[in-house]
Amino acid sequence: MITVSEAKQFIRANTSLLPIVSMDLYEASGFILAEDLYSSIDVPPFDQSAMDGYGFTFSDWKENEPLQITGEIVAGVFPKNKLLPNTALRIFTGAAVPENCDTVVMQEKVEVKANLLFIQDPQLKKGINIRLKASQTKKGELALKAGTFISPGAAGFLAGLGIDKVKVYAIPNICIISTGKELNSPGRELEAAKIFESNSYSLNAALRELNIRPKTILRVDDDEAETTQIIKDHLEDCDVMILSGGISVGDYDYVEKALQNCGVEKIFHKVKQKPGKPMYFGKKNKTLIFGLPGNPAALLTCFYEYIALTLKSMMGQQETESFIIHLPLSAAYTKKAGLTHFLKGKVSGKEVIPLSAQESYLMNSFAEANCIIQLDEEKTEFKKGDFVEVHLMQPYSFLIPIEK
Repeated sequence: MITVSEAKQFIRANTSLLPIVSMDLYEASGFILAEDLYSSIDVPPFDQSAMDGYGFTFSDWKENEPLQITGEIVAGVFPKNKLLPNTALRIFTGAAVPENCDTVVMQEKVEVKANLLFIQDPQLKKGINIRLKASQTKKGELALKAGTFISPGAAGFLAGLGIDKVKVYAIPNICIISTGKELNSPGRELEAAKIFESNSYSLNAALRELNIRPKTILRVDDDEAETTQIIKDHLEDCDVMILSGGISVGDYDYVEKALQNCGVEKIFHKVKQKPGKPMYFGKKNKTLIFGLPGNPAALLTCFYEYIALTLKSMMGQQETESFIIHLPLSAAYTKKAGLTHFLKGKVSGKEVIPLSAQESYLMNSFAEANCIIQLDEEKTEFKKGDFVEVHLMQPYSFLIPIEK
């Protein structure tokens, strides 16, 4: 049995980037940029007014003396003539500033009488309210580096450079297979000795947080032949296969045997952790296979701790520690040595709260959790106020109020 750190190292060593694809910028939100992008234009492409007001030459202005208003400039129409001495032009936000115009006064700080402009702004300075050409981005400048997450801000920034298509790392094809004779579909009447199947719902929701829609969601009975066949039928069509249940050592746990029947190379089986000790990881060609425990909370913990990081890496997102913080425990906690413990937790203010209902089958606490608390393998006693490692759940981590 290997440690949590060793398991993550094995997974990392067997993970590779997905192919690069060209995508319309409208569809690329949430993807990772696969190329450096350079600006082909200056932004702004010309000097432009930052607000509605009046443009003039600052040296022409003498306090209490008016300037003659000789016309107007609207956004989208380039001025043909330069500004004449001792005159001003009505100008609107985003409009191109004409030659000789070096200052714009906002419309709230003027008075207009019979086409004469009286400026009433004693704080006015030369150059104010003008966005200079290339003040955001210069032509030929690196705009975004490969590896950048395409956020709404990044999408708007690229569109403003005239870019409508980008090269990104593809989304992985995911196959989810839930195993178990006892599983009953939600929405139907619950049969005797059955439970409602929930693992595919948790996995589907967790994948959608990562902008991934699973390609296939399947279910199979506790039967070696059937499990072998369903794995065989879908193994070559996916980048990642996630199986829930049937991975322990019970008489009706057939997943490991079925994977062996399909020629999957076992990388490891069982990790020194709680919950999720029976976790399996294997590989066939470039397809990664995760066998997760059937207990719902154990399954979701394993997803966040291992699979989410793997999928991000496949899509080009570099590993980051930004979602790992250290906070004091709100209450004492005791555990046995020999296993890393992952606790469902909730960050609140300056501390982290270990939630009740930590057993691997209980999901009510996961429904309110916003983090996972990692407790060291060999340490047994954790006092109130002890600092511990906290893994924030994405993408909602930015909603967690953390007092500093």
